[in-house]
Amino acid sequence: MSKKNEDIEKLKHELIDRYVILMLFILGIYTVIFTFYIYDKIMSWYLLGGFVFIGYSYFLARRRFPTNTIVHLYLITAPLYNFYIMLAFWNNSVASFCWLLPLPLGAYIFFTKKEVLVYSFYTLFIIVTGYILANNLELDFPKHSQKEVTFTDTILIASNILVVTLLIYYKDKIRKLEILSEAVPTGKAEKEKVNVTEFILDDNDIDNENMEKLFSKIDASMTGNMLFKDVKFNLSTLSVALDVNSTYISKAIRYKGYPNFNYYLNTYRINYVKKLFTEVDFQKTTLMYVYTEAGFSNQSTFNRVFKQIEGITPSEYFHKNMKNSNGNSM
Repeated sequence: MSKKNEDIEKLKHELIDRYVILMLFILGIYTVIFTFYIYDKIMSWYLLGGFVFIGYSYFLARRRFPTNTIVHLYLITAPLYNFYIMLAFWNNSVASFCWLLPLPLGAYIFFTKKEVLVYSFYTLFIIVTGYILANNLELDFPKHSQKEVTFTDTILIASNILVVTLLIYYKDKIRKLEILSEAVPTGKAEKEKVNVTEFILDDNDIDNENMEKLFSKIDASMTGNMLFKDVKFNLSTLSVALDVNSTYISKAIRYKGYPNFNYYLNTYRINYVKKLFTEVDFQKTTLMYVYTEAGFSNQSTFNRVFKQIEGITPSEYFHKNMKNSNGNSM
């Protein structure tokens, strides 16, 4: 397994650990509620059984089975466990459906799009089955007052917000690692390869070391491949060339002090024009050749950008440069 995959696997293990702890905390709160505040003996024991089963089974499975196997088992059994709770509260509230909503999101973090669709349909199947049974069978569950249902629904919604927040947070961390590690050079530049674990930093550091490393990849690509010389070159083209999300590219460029991508691109083009000024023979070539060779489509844009960056017009710069060159040669 590559270093990148190892680091992603560690993040996924960390996510599962924290998810299980959060679920145990939530089940523990509900067990206390249905034991002491809203007395429901069956529900109390059912929730306690879920608390013990999740905690004990995960303790046994954590080091024995791969991450994906554990997640598959959970995504299959969790809707079935929730099925009784859903039926028990059917006549009072359907908010217990909320427990099923994070499941497709969890599948999206760990599995392919095809598997996400499978688990989404599986979740819908559980809901539809619950609806059919609840409306066609005489189910004798304890009745609860509107005040009690409102109380439990409030805790339910708050709990699911915590669960979804946890999943989104780790999905973002995993995606950042995937994107930034894809920017690490391969092949000939392997000697300069950066350890991708350095990308796993606190969010407060993402605009520091991570941005430095990503910007160095952007700069190396611009310099090595002369991408700026293409008149149609833009942020999307660079994103495809580096296989890095354009949002991260823009963020890295702004981090280095450039107002935006276009200014950064034009800086490269103007520097190349200045280089050509010292190399070409204007008795044999034209100004059009110079600015089109640097990636500008027309002279008006070239003149405007040149003055914006250098503070003087191209002709003023050229004459000043030639005067200095002649003075130095005398």
